[in-house]
Amino acid sequence: MDSIDKKILMLLQQDAKQNTKEIAEKVGLSVSPTFERIKKLEQKGFIKNYVALLDATKIGKSISVYCQVTLAVHSRELIDDFKQHILVLPEITGCFHVSGNYDFLLKVAVNDMNEYQKFVIDKLSVIKGISNVQSSFVMEEIKNDFAYNL
Repeated sequence: MDSIDKKILMLLQQDAKQNTKEIAEKVGLSVSPTFERIKKLEQKGFIKNYVALLDATKIGKSISVYCQVTLAVHSRELIDDFKQHILVLPEITGCFHVSGNYDFLLKVAVNDMNEYQKFVIDKLSVIKGISNVQSSFVMEEIKNDFAYNL
């Protein structure tokens, strides 16, 4: 990956709806080589997906919660079982296996406190092997950037 590829990736992170001609002009190449570079970046896995970032409040997901989950036992079976359960819960928008005082960090988006309570009681607490869940509620989002600085 050279400096032009990095510029292309930065531009796509800022606005993935730009067409190839616009990107080509900004990186100083013609359309054809720019298109080929983008395709190679996709094929090599540098670009995983193109998405629209939504305003959580406008779609009714006004509560963001970070849940710190500790498992009772650290066995391969229990960890794999936990991961499989998490993958099918639509309220969870992020799941990270971490080191430190807890095992997993979950990012949860819900409409209100009642929905969060129902999520914890009906969906999270029924997963085998969880020994502790601590919740941190986002009061204000200062920065939530999905772009990487290249």
